[in-house]
Amino acid sequence: MGMKRREFLVRTITGAGSILLGSRLSSAEQQPAMFDPYEQVLLGKTKIKVSRVGLGTGMRGGRRSSNHTRLGKERFEALVNACYERGIRLFDAADLYGTHTFLAEALKKMPRKDYTLVSKIWLHRGGLPEIERPDADVVVERFLKELNTDYIDLILMHYVISPKWPEEMSVQMNIIEKLKKKGLVRAHGVSCHSLGALQACVNEPWVDSVHARINAYSVNMDGPTDEVAPILQKLHHAGKGVVGMKLIGEGQFRDNDEMRDKSVQYVLNLGCVDTMVVGFEKIEEVDDFAARIRKVPVINKPNQAYSYQPVLRKFYQAANIM
Repeated sequence: MGMKRREFLVRTITGAGSILLGSRLSSAEQQPAMFDPYEQVLLGKTKIKVSRVGLGTGMRGGRRSSNHTRLGKERFEALVNACYERGIRLFDAADLYGTHTFLAEALKKMPRKDYTLVSKIWLHRGGLPEIERPDADVVVERFLKELNTDYIDLILMHYVISPKWPEEMSVQMNIIEKLKKKGLVRAHGVSCHSLGALQACVNEPWVDSVHARINAYSVNMDGPTDEVAPILQKLHHAGKGVVGMKLIGEGQFRDNDEMRDKSVQYVLNLGCVDTMVVGFEKIEEVDDFAARIRKVPVINKPNQAYSYQPVLRKFYQAANIM
């Protein structure tokens, strides 16, 4: 009698597994075969939705100036509007770039809930016109006014290098955490510029999201690609948002079709980079990048991984047949 029951359970579970697998395959068949550059995706476990491609506004940025501010108000707004019309909903700024007021003006007619704003606090010497570095609450209050918004979706500590940054920046981290509880900031994290700093993010609970430099050629990155990529995988596994930067090598692949294609394909199929921020300066560059993304087959898609194996394992354990 016991054996018949075991056989019945095995057949039932096998059938359930087939249904689950069939459902997964059917779902996969319904998904687009290629990546969509403007798809809305989750940024780690933050519950913040972003477009797969975002506009960076800090090309050659420093002292509150960048190639984007140097475009002038009219051309900058035209670029932002064209990006928005195409489906870009992530706009990346920083105090260092000087683009807050530019973005505020360009986005003033767009519903605030429809786009995501990122900005970064500069805590280092140099880089800004003034010497003083006020605490994060003072800085964020200014950011809110400059961006003409009630909240910033993601605030980062900019250009983090030290592997001991969680200890060294604990005061600012606590201040930013309080801002999050007040609803002035939805998520927080760091923009990394060293391998040690990037590694320190993996086990740091405070980190909601990380900006990391990644491309297929290790150009302008925190370290070799084969060392950076595993850390990004760990960050993704830990539920951190992962925002890729320098996909075009800070413009170094701009005139090389093969390198741009390979880098885009490589980063997309790592399966751990939620979104990519690129410092487009012309709308033609946006369209070119989007076209390259649409050529990449979906092999490993962030935030959409699902396996029926854990479900079956619970069935087997319940039936005492493992």
